[in-house]
Amino acid sequence: MMPPFEKPQHPKSFKQRKSFATRKQEVAGIRTKFPTKIPVIIERYQREKYLPPLDKTKFLVPQELSMTQFVTIIRNRMSLMQSQAFYLLINNSGLASMSLTMAQVYKDHKDDDGFLYMTYASQEMFGYCVEIHEESVPIAGNV
Repeated sequence: MMPPFEKPQHPKSFKQRKSFATRKQEVAGIRTKFPTKIPVIIERYQREKYLPPLDKTKFLVPQELSMTQFVTIIRNRMSLMQSQAFYLLINNSGLASMSLTMAQVYKDHKDDDGFLYMTYASQEMFGYCVEIHEESVPIAGNV
């Protein structure tokens, strides 16, 4: 039996589809209009076969939102069951503490273009093996 989500969401990543200058200009416009929001790009891991693709790649996230709350929002958007494994890698470099706010994660991990990049998968990727499960946390704001 084949896994339900074999096809990648986009054959190319967000960075491959848009030039650095275009991305930087886009962030400048976003930050001017929404200075208290964090511009986040979330992409499905290229080899992911089990988690569904998100309906969008770009998110504007309230800076006071915690990582736990953000993970809950993403899990809900994908209609994941609590038992489904879900990994969220920041900038292809590691996992952020769930107690950090999005502003803290952005400050430490934003790309040179101004976006914060995240990758999600259902299995270990790049040698990271920390499983994130949904927690019952009230959502502070809509994304």
